[in-house]
Amino acid sequence: MCGRTACTLAPDEVSRASSYRNRGGQRRQPRWRDGDADKYRPSYNKSPQSMSPVLLSQRHFDKEAPVDECVLASMRWGLVPAWFKENDPSKMQYSTSNCRSESLLSKKSYKDPLTKGQRCVILADGFYEWQKVEKDKQPFFIYFPQSEGPSQGKKEDQDDPTTSARNKENSEVACPPGEASPALTEEVEAPGEWTGWKLLTMAGVFDCWTPPDGGEPLYSYSIITVNASQNLQSIHHRMPAILDGEDEVRKWLDFGEVKSLDALKLLQSKNTLTFHPVSSIVNNSRNNSPECLQPVDPNSKKKPKPTASSKMMTSWLSSSAPLKRKGSDTRESKDKQENDAETEPKSTGALQQWLQGAKKKPRTK
Repeated sequence: MCGRTACTLAPDEVSRASSYRNRGGQRRQPRWRDGDADKYRPSYNKSPQSMSPVLLSQRHFDKEAPVDECVLASMRWGLVPAWFKENDPSKMQYSTSNCRSESLLSKKSYKDPLTKGQRCVILADGFYEWQKVEKDKQPFFIYFPQSEGPSQGKKEDQDDPTTSARNKENSEVACPPGEASPALTEEVEAPGEWTGWKLLTMAGVFDCWTPPDGGEPLYSYSIITVNASQNLQSIHHRMPAILDGEDEVRKWLDFGEVKSLDALKLLQSKNTLTFHPVSSIVNNSRNNSPECLQPVDPNSKKKPKPTASSKMMTSWLSSSAPLKRKGSDTRESKDKQENDAETEPKSTGALQQWLQGAKKKPRTK
C-alpha cells in the first residue's frame, strides 16, 4: 500500500537527480515534456489525485526518439483507463492509486497499458506508511538510505546546520535556484553526479485518457505494490515495487527490448529501504511543511526537543530554492491506509544513525 509520498525537489533538481547513462555511457539529464515542469508542485505531503514527476521513455511521445532516451512528465496519481466513459475522473467507482503486482495481468485497467508497454518510474523523496499500534496509527517515512551528499556533509560538520546549508548551496552552483536548468529545454550531458537527496524510484504503469466530450488528454499512473520486504513487514504487509539502480530503471522503461513478462521479474520485494517515525501531522494531507518529514520519538507524548542534526535536516529541506518550493501541493484526498502489523520496527538506516549522532557532545574548537 502506498497512499502518500513526498517529493520536495524543484523541477530542475528532479531532472538532475534522475540523470542516467545512455547506451554510449554518456550521462544525460532527462528534459521535461513541454509545460509539464509547471504542472508539478513540490510537496512534503503528496496524496492521490495530485501531480507527480514520472520518468518514462521518450518513445511514448516520439516514435523516432533514440531507444534509450528518457523524459520527465507530470502525471496524475490514480490511473484513469483510456476506455473510461465518464467526463469526470472523480466518478470512478474504485481506487487506482495502487495496483498489486499479482493483478497486473488479470485486471483490464492495468493489463491494457502493460501490454502496450506503458511502464513508468514514479519519483519521490520517499513514501509514508502507517503502522497499527493498538488503537492508534504511527506514521513512518520510508526512503533510500542516504549515504552520500550535502545533507550528510563531512563527519566533523555533522552538528553544524550552517555548514550543511552551505554545502547544499554549493551543490546548486551548476544550476542556481533562480535559473532554469538547461535540461528543461533540451537534453544535455549532466556536469556530474547528483549529490543531493537520492530519489526513490517506484515501478508503475500509466495510461492516457481523453474526455469523451473532448478536452486535453490526461496522463495518469498507478504505483505497483508487492509484498513488504522483511525489514518493513512490521509496519505494513505491502510496499511499492522498488527499482534499485540505473540498470533496473533502464530495463523497466525499455518496453521495446524488455517485454512485459520479463519486466515483471523486476517486481520483487527488496530489503533496501530505511525509515524513521514521523509526527501524526502528516495524517492530514493539508499539512505540508518540513515538519512532515521530521523524525520523532514515538514513545514520547511530548514533542521532542530539536537537536542539531534534526535542525540540519530541516535546513536541508527548506534552504534550497525556497521560492520554488513555496507553491507546493496541498490538495487533500481521503487517506485509505491498510495497517496490519503490530510490532514496532527498528531502523538501522544511514539517516537514522546520523540523526541519533546528534546526542553526542558538541565539538569544541
